[in-house]
Amino acid sequence: MPALVHGQADPQSRSENQPVAPFRIIGNIYYVGASDITSFLIVTPSGTILLDGGFAETAPQIEGNIRKLGFRLEDVKFLLNSHAHYDHAGGLAELKKRTGAQFVAMEGDAAVLAGGGRGDFFVKTGFPPVKPDRVIHDGDTVSLGGTTMTAHRTAGHTRGCTSWSTIVTEDGKEYHVVFVGSLSVLQGYRLTGKESYPGIAADYEKSFAVLKALPCDVFLGPHGSFFNLTDKREALAKGATPNPFIDPAGYQEYLADSEQSFRAELQRQRAAH
Repeated sequence: MPALVHGQADPQSRSENQPVAPFRIIGNIYYVGASDITSFLIVTPSGTILLDGGFAETAPQIEGNIRKLGFRLEDVKFLLNSHAHYDHAGGLAELKKRTGAQFVAMEGDAAVLAGGGRGDFFVKTGFPPVKPDRVIHDGDTVSLGGTTMTAHRTAGHTRGCTSWSTIVTEDGKEYHVVFVGSLSVLQGYRLTGKESYPGIAADYEKSFAVLKALPCDVFLGPHGSFFNLTDKREALAKGATPNPFIDPAGYQEYLADSEQSFRAELQRQRAAH
């Protein structure tokens, strides 16, 4: 597999990576990603934290969006990742180079990220390799300027798929924020028999349990379609109150739909055997 295969060769990928204007979501969390492939900037008095790097081709968009908001690339102190797929990790190497930030990644995905996709159980498209400066485990934290991001290993989609949680303050009230890693079962994943990797189905089961137990007021994720980004962004721009990104019901609905899809696929594969 080549070190980099262009991630936007297909129409769907290109449609997910259209430029959109950056904006503040809630509290100290800003949106700096593309139309569906997300990237989030968490702003603190001591610098910023950047979650996800999109495709390799998304990095310039993210850099431009950070500047449009009035922030500096060199103030990004930490780079985080939701999971080691080309559409979310592709731009990390360039962003790490441009910002000088410390890259933090979950055990299980760390080696895949360092190998640009090599070693993953299902990688079809590679990306520029990016070696983590710090390898974390379930429950570890990244803290900067009074903000703490907690890492939750929610494996299945990848071995080290990571959901992040934090707390923000808006108008004097605290809100729990969850950045879901991903719960999707991609076509070709083997959940039974010769599993895509040993324990993948059990990992999905655990991930559902972990995310159900997390308090969540604001639901975000690696794809805007997961949390209805477009409609919420438009409503926010029109001054909707309360903030449309405060959506605990949407979080529960996403978890329920994802679990239903997982169980249907698991049942289908069991029946086929």
